[in-house]
Amino acid sequence: MSETPLPLSVLELATVGSGQSTADALANTVRVAQAADRLGYRRIWVAEHHNMPAVASTNPPVLIAHLAAVTQRIAVGSGGVMLPNHAPLVVAEQFALLEALHPGRIDLGIGRAPGTDQHTALALRRDPKALSAEDFPTNLLDLLGLFGDERVEGGLAERFSATPAAVTAPQVVLLGSSGFSAQLAGQLGLPFTFAHHFGSPNTVAALDLYREAFVPSAVLDRPYAIVTANTLVADSDEEARRLALPGQLMRLSIRTNRLRPVPSLEEAVADPERAAAEAMPSNAVIGGPGSAVAALRQLAADTGADELMVTASTHGVAERLHSLELLAGAWGLPGERAA
Repeated sequence: MSETPLPLSVLELATVGSGQSTADALANTVRVAQAADRLGYRRIWVAEHHNMPAVASTNPPVLIAHLAAVTQRIAVGSGGVMLPNHAPLVVAEQFALLEALHPGRIDLGIGRAPGTDQHTALALRRDPKALSAEDFPTNLLDLLGLFGDERVEGGLAERFSATPAAVTAPQVVLLGSSGFSAQLAGQLGLPFTFAHHFGSPNTVAALDLYREAFVPSAVLDRPYAIVTANTLVADSDEEARRLALPGQLMRLSIRTNRLRPVPSLEEAVADPERAAAEAMPSNAVIGGPGSAVAALRQLAADTGADELMVTASTHGVAERLHSLELLAGAWGLPGERAA
């Protein structure tokens, strides 16, 4: 491992487990953020999901404000804000305010998917005509213009600003799981994050499109790609596989549209769908420190990633914290070492 290992970051879903409340889930997210900060992870992002019994992160700006206030160094952001759900001016004002409170530490990860089902999307947007993502490029340009991007001509920035006297702007990162977002990120010279943790087989192809389309900008002079990965590290490969079962059952529930809280380990072991969950194809990194690091290094080599972002799906926060500690130590992150 080199003296400056590839940066690692954390995607935190604020998962709600069986027997846990929303308050429990959010308190656990605070613990994860503080541990990631201490251990030397570069950033922690929280996602926008609605009407899902296993995810408490419904409003990223509110959660980001709290996490940034209880951490010191780590960048805090959204992975992501689903722009079709919101007016660009509202998002710009929220994140300009967050950036003013925590200069240089706020990321605005933007996605074009609804992050929910069609009924919830309609409840959020209030107009059936707004359910399409066709206006996404225009809304994204409006957002960049509101943050002072001088390349954007016309649009909302002609009459509005995100905040009256900005000194810095949040880091805007485009998220995606397809070639469309990859090419758009490249054309705009923005960092791009590919949702490899969704299980898509198109990670390398999308990143190739991103790099081929890339145009240098005031933001970036070269492409910058972040790749996400479901990652659970334990003291041994066997223990990691055992602890991964609740997360596997949660992913099965999502794929079959039978949403539920993340089951406890005891519930998962006895679950009648355990075999189906374990048999699902997966690109998750599950293992002891040595095997997990080897798999993540291979993912970085295969994709040319500039940064990896890990997310752990299991019931207990203690297991998630231990996973981050083991990975940080084995990877060589520059933070404090776990006891």
